[in-house]
Amino acid sequence: MIIDVDVLVLGSGIAGLSFALRASKTGRVALVTKKSDTESNTNYAQGGIAAVIDPKDTYESHIHDTLVAGAFICHEDAVEILVKEGSERVRELMEMGVRFTRSEEAPNPNHLDLGREGGHSTRRIVHAADLTGREIERALIAQVKANADIRVFEHDHAIDLITEQVGDKTVCCGAHVLDSETGDVMSMRTGVTMLSTGGLSRVYLHTTNPEIATGDGVAMAYRAGAVVGNMEFIQFHPTTLYHTGARSFLISEAVRGEGGVLRLKKGETFMDRYHPMGCLAPRDIVARAIDTELKKSGDECVYLDLTHLDAEMVKAHFPHIYETCLSVGIDITKEFIPIVPAAHYACGGVVTDVYGRTSIENLYACGEVACTGVHGANRLASNSLLEAVVFARRAADDLASKPKLEMRAEVEPFPAQEHSQRVPMDLVGQLIHEIQTVMWKYVGIVRTNARLTKALGLIRNIEAQAEALYSDGILSPQLLELRNMALIAQLIILSARSRKESRGLNYNLDYPDLDDANFKHDTLLMKNERNELEMVGQKS
Repeated sequence: MIIDVDVLVLGSGIAGLSFALRASKTGRVALVTKKSDTESNTNYAQGGIAAVIDPKDTYESHIHDTLVAGAFICHEDAVEILVKEGSERVRELMEMGVRFTRSEEAPNPNHLDLGREGGHSTRRIVHAADLTGREIERALIAQVKANADIRVFEHDHAIDLITEQVGDKTVCCGAHVLDSETGDVMSMRTGVTMLSTGGLSRVYLHTTNPEIATGDGVAMAYRAGAVVGNMEFIQFHPTTLYHTGARSFLISEAVRGEGGVLRLKKGETFMDRYHPMGCLAPRDIVARAIDTELKKSGDECVYLDLTHLDAEMVKAHFPHIYETCLSVGIDITKEFIPIVPAAHYACGGVVTDVYGRTSIENLYACGEVACTGVHGANRLASNSLLEAVVFARRAADDLASKPKLEMRAEVEPFPAQEHSQRVPMDLVGQLIHEIQTVMWKYVGIVRTNARLTKALGLIRNIEAQAEALYSDGILSPQLLELRNMALIAQLIILSARSRKESRGLNYNLDYPDLDDANFKHDTLLMKNERNELEMVGQKS
């Protein structure tokens, strides 16, 4: 089945929804999402959007905080765009119905209540209580559903991008998409494709991400020949609830911004030993400090203490966190919260310019799937939602500035008949679990050369099994995710092995120091003519 649309959007987080709404002014939009329309990493974002709103705040301060957190390999042009265009994007979200938390005492024209998070030198986090992502998603979904020019395809899973060679250029012509409920494959033919498929942290055993965050967009783009970058920089959120009743529930960084204190089992503090900002240090430093303390003590978790704060303030500022912890028997106004780090955010992805354009013609990427250069070696807290809205707008504006792109007359149908063999789903599940275990054990917060080498061998073996199953197996979302996760894991490992220094989120005990002379640049990879992964140079 061939479906023709003007614009194809893969993913329904804040990046995909924002782009789809603006792109619908130029033509018909098909928005494909793996699950229901509200399932995305956006929906799980608790903290908020960092933006210069307070008259006492400055662009220069936000830019500086971003560059410091990113260990000075952020692209300064992209960071400046992010910060200087961010405030206007926040105002647009408010006009679209996003209900941010307000305070009559707030020192800004809109009376927005501004929080503070790790790495920020002042209060600039615009939030909706502690469920900012969900509130943004709600408002954008309402706009999309009211738009007759956007058709949403739920529970559909992109298999691969459709490309063709035109001279020396690879051109994207759409994507093959599996209807996971019927098993049919749709070939969506289009002039423009936007990858906004979100994150990839499900390749790790412990993660804050929803089940859909399996790196599909990066994997598809890499297989199509796109350049990917900075895959070694996986951010581990330092504070996720350690409890079997609420697996990997994230405790927002804003909790520490309001005075939460990290403590060891016996109650002593420890962050002052690791950074001058103490509990408000950038999250890579906090996660590494917790990892170090747990390895020294042998304990299973550390603790986040809010008991010294006003109980009513805690309940008002963090209602979702309060209720979730209470549901598993923890009253955070009276008891310490047991916490551990978990894989949270990918700072790398499909390399783009400041208009979201990838190295493949007519293919854009935006949000966590993209590597815009904003985050460098470590994302500053609450810059992710900001990045999504800022660069989705720029990509949509770039699209609108061009003549309408014609879709290609011919698209090779997907060879569905080749995928006819029964796939043992218990084996698929086992291989996914093996990927997650290998990545957690060998490619986590602290790495070594030996661990990376061990992981690469194990992952390549799993990838070979995944490709064998995919080659003739009946397609399913789980099989497609296994294939993508095996590739993503390999990209992370190879990127980490190539960076012979410790910078930001890539901490290697064999190279504990920064090496600006040789590694103050992006890590870039792409597929070569032999279908093998190779480094393709450096991008300063």
